[in-house]
Amino acid sequence: MGGAICRPMTIDPSLGNRPHTGTGTVATGTALVPYDPAKFRHDQARVSKGFWVKLRRVAGKLPFLDQLLAAYFCAMDSSTPLQAKAILMGALAYFVLPTDMIPDFLPGIGYLDDATVLYAAIRTVVTHIKPAHRDRAKEVIRRQLVEAGQGTRSSV
Repeated sequence: MGGAICRPMTIDPSLGNRPHTGTGTVATGTALVPYDPAKFRHDQARVSKGFWVKLRRVAGKLPFLDQLLAAYFCAMDSSTPLQAKAILMGALAYFVLPTDMIPDFLPGIGYLDDATVLYAAIRTVVTHIKPAHRDRAKEVIRRQLVEAGQGTRSSV
């Protein structure tokens, strides 16, 4: 997630059949780079352009609305580490996509893939989602969505 880049791996019998990057070093789990600046900028642009538009349209259908908003506020927080932002931006950009693995219009399961991607991202960066992010999410739900007549099924 988040646009990870993989270096090519090969198996080298002289290294005990461990994965090898081809650069003379044995892969130790650092071969994945979870931050791609170009993808991050692309995800940021997609989220910036479409997040609130889509959210206003579908808020009443999202049982994970509070988590989605907390993730958004964490991703926008200047004190959130860049890798955590990149992971959250990838999940938020997936939410904004007009087409995805399970079409959003399918009753009951349309947002299952979005919820799964968001859940994985949040679990990865959970220590960076602060009470202030969750509080802000609850406030947005209360003021801007519920009062606008968009009742939600959120777990707030």
